[in-house]
Amino acid sequence: MKVTVLVENTAPQDSGLTPEHGLSLYIQYREHNILLDAGCSQAFAHNAQALGVDLKQVDLAVLSHGHFDHADGLRYFLEENPTCKVYARPQAGGPYFSTSTGSPRFIGIHRDIWEGHPDRFDCGEGVRQPVPGMWLVPETVHGGPFASRETNLLRKLGPDQFVQDDFIHEHSLVLEGEDGLVVFNSCSHGGIVNIVQGVQEALNRQVTTVVGGLHMFSTSTLSGLNCPPEYPGQVARALKEQGVRRVYTGHCTGETALALLREELGDALVPLTCGLTFSL
Repeated sequence: MKVTVLVENTAPQDSGLTPEHGLSLYIQYREHNILLDAGCSQAFAHNAQALGVDLKQVDLAVLSHGHFDHADGLRYFLEENPTCKVYARPQAGGPYFSTSTGSPRFIGIHRDIWEGHPDRFDCGEGVRQPVPGMWLVPETVHGGPFASRETNLLRKLGPDQFVQDDFIHEHSLVLEGEDGLVVFNSCSHGGIVNIVQGVQEALNRQVTTVVGGLHMFSTSTLSGLNCPPEYPGQVARALKEQGVRRVYTGHCTGETALALLREELGDALVPLTCGLTFSL
């Protein structure tokens, strides 16, 4: 498989590519062209054109979870590609909020996308296998030392009534690689160690590669972390114990966490950035 980063928080200087707080990956896998997420604007499409990626040729799209920075670019994609289905969890269109800047603010998929194109979203429960060698795996392992640390992310139940998000709207795109499974989870809200464990238990196969954000970044702490400084190293060691040999990460991981992860993973850690391409 070949992976191209269409949009991410960073871009190489003088690349002509547009970064934004979001993530979008173009994956060429066997005979399929897969789009995983679409960022929060048309930036992914601008970058796709610059990189020679034809969005009309995408035959399978996946929405990782129901947050705007991964979903709102679909507004453009659904027009540019009038036939491709978008695989999502049934709960992806829920009322999701964040208190990271104070009062709860809406961070879910905007209504014109989710409600305006009901025929374009293919939603289902449980583990799904849209094509051979590809699975969509919801999060099944919760709690423990590697559980979600997202206390500021909420789901709205009613007027002024919120509960902590349980990320039932998040799933992993899993592809069968030459030396094991590749897990794509754009934000890993449920905790990447728990996510990998759940995938290995569900599919009874070894995960060797992880691609996506690890959600360790915080704007409200001096360290830039939403976790203790020892936590990224603990995650890296746990991933290695699980058999993971490569980690491609960025977006919501954050520079501080990247540096701490690199101390443990070395060259096995590759930062994501707009325009990066790699084969697995």
